[in-house]
Amino acid sequence: MIKYILFDLDGTLLPMDQDLFVKDYFTRLSKKLAPHGYDPETLFGNLWKGVGAMVMNDGSCMNEDVFWKAFEKSYGEKVHADKPIFESFYANEFQETASVCEKNPKAKACVDAIKEKGYHVVLATNPLFPSIATESRIRWAGFEPDAFEYFTTYENARFCKPNLKYYEEVLEHIGARPEECMMVGNDVDEDMVAEKLGMEVFLLTDCMINKHNVDIEKYPHGDFDALLAYL
Repeated sequence: MIKYILFDLDGTLLPMDQDLFVKDYFTRLSKKLAPHGYDPETLFGNLWKGVGAMVMNDGSCMNEDVFWKAFEKSYGEKVHADKPIFESFYANEFQETASVCEKNPKAKACVDAIKEKGYHVVLATNPLFPSIATESRIRWAGFEPDAFEYFTTYENARFCKPNLKYYEEVLEHIGARPEECMMVGNDVDEDMVAEKLGMEVFLLTDCMINKHNVDIEKYPHGDFDALLAYL
């Protein structure tokens, strides 16, 4: 019996064009960091190195530590002294990135209805962001962070999607078995992979990402109305 519904955030509860979001986010961050010795021409590549390091995390430390170790290789130990600049960015300039995202009222209505049915709701968003950025994106989607019993950030996760160990770690945190959970997400590769652990899955197609043109007919899929009907 399904007891837990795990939702992705970006492109699922928070509608967005992922490429547009990343471009806006990195552009604003580069403007913030340029006066502090971070060349915009090389910053993008070095940020992606940090992201790549988190995606490849072997679980030996938190994603946060992996990112900063990778970033330190590019810029030296100064990055640690500059962390308050990043914190200021997420509290201020990053908030403007909400302008390239949308809000779907059906997302909150669906989550509220699911909670009323007695399901536990968890936010299984790829933990590449610090908590301050994740909480901001949750609010952009029309929620408060406490709407979810648990949500993943780079501070509390040791793996990333599509690594199955990411989902195993979430299950451990919430104390659930795979067969008690359903993963709802828009990314065929990163979200539907949870099925391999024995979870139910539902592919939300509003902002679907299907990089390898997988036949989605093998997954339950549709919009939020279809998800509620399926449940």
